This record gives sequence, C-alpha cells and structure tokens, in this order.
Amino acid sequence: MKAEPNTFVAIDYTLTLDSGEVVFKTEEDKPLEFIMGQGQILPGLEKAIEGLEPGDKVKVTLEPEDAYGFPKQELYKEIPKESFPQEVEIKPGMYFEIKTLQGPMMFKIHEVYDEVVVADFNHPLAGERLHFDVTVKEVREPSADELSSLLESKIQNFEEME
Repeated sequence: MKAEPNTFVAIDYTLTLDSGEVVFKTEEDKPLEFIMGQGQILPGLEKAIEGLEPGDKVKVTLEPEDAYGFPKQELYKEIPKESFPQEVEIKPGMYFEIKTLQGPMMFKIHEVYDEVVVADFNHPLAGERLHFDVTVKEVREPSADELSSLLESKIQNFEEME
C-alpha cells in the first residue's frame, strides 16, 4: 500500500540542520505515526512521503518558508524580570515554559536587562533549513480508534480557537 491521503503512515526519521546538528531522531520502535492529509506533519514532508511504500527511503530539505517560517519580530515580548524565579540566573539562550489558555508554551530568553527580559516566542526552528532523512515503516488503513482520536484532536483545537 502506498502513502496517500487518509492512510495511516509510520516513519522513522532524523532531522538535521545545515550545520549537521541532529535536532531530532525517532527512537527505535517508536516511529512518528500520522494520518496523511490531516495536517499532522509539515506539508513539505508529507508531500515527499506521498506515494511511498514501507521500506522506501527519502531525503527531504525544507526551506524555512516551507517549515516553521522566519522569526517574527512581534513574537519577541518583554517580561518583567521579577516574573522569573529569584533563585535562577537568567541568561540568553535559556528556555522556559509558561501555562496559557491553549496549554504550555515554550519561549527562549533573547536578552536580559536590569528590569525586563526579552523573550522569543518564535518556534525554535524558525529561520532554519530542515533536512529530513526518512524511512517509511508502515502504511495501512487507519483503525477506528485512530480516526476517532484524530477527530477528538480536531474538535479540541476548534474549541480552543473559540
């Protein structure tokens, strides 16, 4: 069976940057699982997988505009330094997590001043060219449970947008 819209697909992959740094690698026996055509993975990656069968391999490079975009200036926010734990020495490059109405959100410390900290809420891979080395592990019809789980996820996302 070939990977096509509405099929269940499982892949192993390694994600690297131009520098060769490995950003992510699936664990053995823990592939990334998704249903094609449902917006669960980056569209450019999905397009490269379409038509492949179990055992097929593909290398895919996604430019920033086809991945997580470029950093947006409006996603840099000033946060009062007093909002951070007193016992932590805040430094650029550190990551923190905050709770929002949409769930947890990560941000990176961009700059630290006497009274404020500039937080970067852009995706950590914004502005990066992404290199995927993919092996298709499984392609099949999705189970009723997998379709139900997908529907529940879409309903939850819709409710959070309201």
